[in-house]
Amino acid sequence: MGRFRHKSALVILAVALAGAAAFAVVAIGIGKAQTIKVDVKLVRLLVSVKDGQGELVGSLEKPDFSVYDSGVKQDIAVFEHHTEVPLSVSLLIDTSGSTSSNLRYEITSVEKFLHALVREGNPGDAAALYAFNDEVTRLNSFTRREQRLVDSLKDLRGKAGTSLYDAVHLASRDLAGRDGRHVIVAVTDGGDTTSVKNYADAFESAQNVDAIIYPILVIPITNDAGRNLGGERALDTLASGTGGRVFQPMGVGELDEAFTQILRDLRTQYLVAYYPHNLPAEAPRFHLVRVELSRKDLRATTRTGYYGDAPLTERAPR
Repeated sequence: MGRFRHKSALVILAVALAGAAAFAVVAIGIGKAQTIKVDVKLVRLLVSVKDGQGELVGSLEKPDFSVYDSGVKQDIAVFEHHTEVPLSVSLLIDTSGSTSSNLRYEITSVEKFLHALVREGNPGDAAALYAFNDEVTRLNSFTRREQRLVDSLKDLRGKAGTSLYDAVHLASRDLAGRDGRHVIVAVTDGGDTTSVKNYADAFESAQNVDAIIYPILVIPITNDAGRNLGGERALDTLASGTGGRVFQPMGVGELDEAFTQILRDLRTQYLVAYYPHNLPAEAPRFHLVRVELSRKDLRATTRTGYYGDAPLTERAPR
């Protein structure tokens, strides 16, 4: 009996020593892991390419692209021609008092755009609708049901102020987590007068969900003295910073053409994505990004950078 107990004690001691050794190895491993920072965020760039005449070019391949993050060349991990990747399009319609004279024909053009989006594109494309004046109203969550979208537009009336930045912020939050490409189209006269959020909030919100912003600037006043030129410039930087562009249609025909151009852009895009590596130790919070092409006669348009922080955690306005 005594010999048995002695052997058991030895076995227990051996197991304990082995466990302690294993724990030490794990602890060392944990300690090492804590000193290594690995950024596994996939940075997605939606890129439009045009030639010298402004025509879209959709026939390029991965070797034609080079990507730089904070000045450092990156390895392209994902490359896709984007005609097959579904769109989530948030349509923001300005219903402030200053837009009331143009609202009817704007809605008619929006209906045509929705028809083309749902019936002529990828079967996974979907749209959401928002109206904004001094408040932001979600008229419809993402859907492909065209009639439901059109019905949401029937009772819109122009009144009160303009909360454009709040609308961009809310639309961005609703885009978070959706597969495919994220797009915000804002039909507005350019001024923001009543938002809780500011320009920086709107820009960061869109950047954090990889959203391209296409403002359609419907100007009820052609005289510079009566226009909100500061608001118009803000729209221009919102668009260029996210890889979009501003349209300034004059009349119904040009408004229809603006929507047609947006769809054409979206259906000729490339997805170029990479995992950031070898970045400077003191890289700023907003990482500047640029895309270069092997063909010097072509021009690439994409967002100017991205925020290295985690996605938004703030509560949506209204």
